[in-house]
Amino acid sequence: MASFMLRSVVPKLQWAASSLKPRSMNSRLLLSTNSGPMSASAANAGREVRDSASNLQNQLGNNMKQGNKEAKRTAEDVKDKAASTAEQVGQKTKEVASKVTEKAQDLGEKTKQTVQGAWEAAKETTQKIKDTVVGKAEDVKEAVKEEAENVKRNINSKM
Repeated sequence: MASFMLRSVVPKLQWAASSLKPRSMNSRLLLSTNSGPMSASAANAGREVRDSASNLQNQLGNNMKQGNKEAKRTAEDVKDKAASTAEQVGQKTKEVASKVTEKAQDLGEKTKQTVQGAWEAAKETTQKIKDTVVGKAEDVKEAVKEEAENVKRNINSKM
């Protein structure tokens, strides 16, 4: 829109071009020239250009503000999602650790039961061996006593 205005205003200002010194173009230059019958329209054109530039600056500023707001919202969303993911990972880690602890306790209990069972079996086997050995020893003792008495009787009978 600004370029259209400049194209329509420039031919009207060509008669004043000879009196202007070449400088960088700015709105103050257009507004400060006051020579000739076209100065009012030149001033209007300058105002239009200035207003157009101002509107463009305002739009650019608004677009930048909008972009900043969207970037901030996106950053907050990413932050929220990261926090949520971290919380889920932490929860899952706790669950896995709890399960590992339970399995370790179960394994420890089973190991304890196995060792107790083996100890009981060893005690029972030892008792059976003791009973068997003591029983045989008593049988042998009785047998030895009977033989000793037989020998004694035989000796007494020969005498």
